[in-house]
Amino acid sequence: MKRSPLPHGAAYAVLASLVGVVIVVSVAIFLTAGGSDDRPADRAHEARRSAAPAATGGWVGAWSTSPAVAEADTPQGLPGRSIRNVLHTTLAGSSARVHLSNLFGTTPLTVSHASLALAATPGGPAAVPGSMRALTFGGRSTVTIPAGRATVSDPVRFAVGYAADLMVTTYSPTPSGPVTLHPYARQTAYLANGDRVEDTEAGAYTTKSPYWRYVTAVDVWSTEARGSVVALGDSITDGVSSTVGANRRWTDFLADRLRSEPDAPRYGVLNQGISGNRILLGGQGTSPANNPSALERFDRDVLSRAGVRVVVVELGVNDILRRPKQTDPARIVAGLRQLVARAHARGVRVVGSTLTPISGHKGVVPEQEVVRQGVNTEIRAGGVFDHVVDFDRALRDPANPQQLLPAYDCGDHLHPSDAGYRAMADALDLDGLKSRPVAAAL
Repeated sequence: MKRSPLPHGAAYAVLASLVGVVIVVSVAIFLTAGGSDDRPADRAHEARRSAAPAATGGWVGAWSTSPAVAEADTPQGLPGRSIRNVLHTTLAGSSARVHLSNLFGTTPLTVSHASLALAATPGGPAAVPGSMRALTFGGRSTVTIPAGRATVSDPVRFAVGYAADLMVTTYSPTPSGPVTLHPYARQTAYLANGDRVEDTEAGAYTTKSPYWRYVTAVDVWSTEARGSVVALGDSITDGVSSTVGANRRWTDFLADRLRSEPDAPRYGVLNQGISGNRILLGGQGTSPANNPSALERFDRDVLSRAGVRVVVVELGVNDILRRPKQTDPARIVAGLRQLVARAHARGVRVVGSTLTPISGHKGVVPEQEVVRQGVNTEIRAGGVFDHVVDFDRALRDPANPQQLLPAYDCGDHLHPSDAGYRAMADALDLDGLKSRPVAAAL
């Protein structure tokens, strides 16, 4: 298997006026504990060394994406080029820190220059004047990330607004292994020749790209947010059929609800969808394999995210559709139960979704619909998740329940339209995001 309008000129000017001028230093590099796992290695060490603002608050995820594949045809990485990723925030904060990953690299990645800035126009490569901030790592401008590892920048004073477009720009001067990539970003990124990391003008950024490279998360220091909700899913969560640059994935619509509805929990929304992702099996390639399974990536992509309180799991369709195809609903449900158990062990609540309609999609046969219905029966019966969101019911055509409602169909009879993604977000009971996990309450 294979986004709510942004603020415009006035809003961006206000945000720019709030940007501070102090770069916070004296913080350690946070690298991962294992060769292919990009979780911060020492949470206690992080807590001791984090140069956080004095005000009461905490670090919460405001944006994230999953490292998904090694970029094809980049055996030497992208040396000598500046990569400007554009990211859309789901929380406001007074400081920020940026996570970079070399998960799919085969050799160390040296980043000699990196920056954070506020985009001058929605989705554009130019920066709001005065918003450009150089990033440091353990007080240094250069960081070398071993193959299979990750790092997080020192915190930087930076007024991050809700639903703002940030630009994270990196430059690597030397060859490295394959680029760690998230395809299907549904957001335009930009590349320039040479070190143009702190350029505020867009002139050098002549190459456009549909990918996010190296950057995997932005956390903010928030005094308002209670934590974050992580969406773990496949292309439907990734939003591969949503309008490019418009922030109309279902997670974007959910972030709008959490921001605007009076009784909603104040959570950041972190999208950890990967197109083609499965619960049980990963993809092709050497270790780590491209498109790691949910079971393989759960700790890194969910449990290690800053401030995670609840995860919404939208997975299972690809287990049915992709070879080797799962024909036993019990195996898929057992995989879901494993994810829930691991979340509960960390005190994280799990909301699980039913599997959305697949009938009419290319190659789907009746036997696969039987498996989908079997999984949905188990999910609706309870006992799998702490709470259930019925995405199947939200999207299906009442006159033909095995198919998507035409207004919610992007046209391939599998992926939702922008309207379908909004319907998914509307189907979530926000009260279901609030309670403690069942296991933690026992």
